[in-house]
Amino acid sequence: MRLTISATAAAVMLAIAGAAGAETLHFQAKLAGSGEVPPNSSAGKGTVTATLDTGSKAFTYDADYSGLSGPPLAAHFHGPAAPGENAPPVVPLKDAKSPAHGTATLTDAQIADLKAGKWYFNVHTAANKGGEIRGQLEAVK
Repeated sequence: MRLTISATAAAVMLAIAGAAGAETLHFQAKLAGSGEVPPNSSAGKGTVTATLDTGSKAFTYDADYSGLSGPPLAAHFHGPAAPGENAPPVVPLKDAKSPAHGTATLTDAQIADLKAGKWYFNVHTAANKGGEIRGQLEAVK
């Protein structure tokens, strides 16, 4: 009986310690055609704000963009890639319409890339299938 109580108490303490080490990280990106690879002269612009709860691995985002050459066909978070590089989508948006809001649960590798500044947000249109506006996510302190 004592062993069961001790084991339960130890498990509870570990859970509390893990939760206490969790933090909420903040990120932002400014979207523009000049951020695309290769850059374009789109009049489109936008912003993305996001948070990451390191305990639950929940990534929550808000994106707002306008002035595009046409309706957005798709929008994604891409990575890993430094500015000037391209990468595959890692978190696709279910609906590319602006404003866009959502949550995703990230893997440890995705979290490491995001924290290292290797994620960007991209909005695709019919005239710019590879991406019309793009912005690299940066940590906000």
